Amino acid sequence: MSMHMIRGVQVHGNSKKKKSKSKRLKAAQAEHEAFLERMGVGNKSGGNYRAPFPDYSTDRKTVPTSDAIPGNGAKTKANEYTGDYIIGIGTMHKSNMVPVTRKEDAVEMAKMRRS
Repeated sequence: MSMHMIRGVQVHGNSKKKKSKSKRLKAAQAEHEAFLERMGVGNKSGGNYRAPFPDYSTDRKTVPTSDAIPGNGAKTKANEYTGDYIIGIGTMHKSNMVPVTRKEDAVEMAKMRRS
C-alpha cells in the first residue's frame, strides 16, 4: 500500500536535520537585510521611503484625443433584390417556409402537403 492511501500520514522528510548555510548565502542575506533597513522596511520607526512620483501635468487645457475611426477600404456594394426571381413563399413539411421560384414548384409543394 502506498503512503498516499493512508490517512493522516505526512511524509516530508526529517525535519530535525537543518542544512548549514553557505558563506555566500549568509553574505547575500546580510546584504539584503542592510538594503531593507536603508529602505525603512521592517524597522520599528516605520521609515518614510517613497519612490519619486512623476509629474504628469501639462500646460495644455485639454489633451488631444483621436476620435476618428478609420475605414478599412472601399465599401462593398450591397446586395439588392429586384423582385423578379422569387414569386412567393411556400410552406412545406412542418411549417417550413421555402422560397418559390417557379409556378411548378408551388404546385409541387401544394401536392406534397395534401398527400
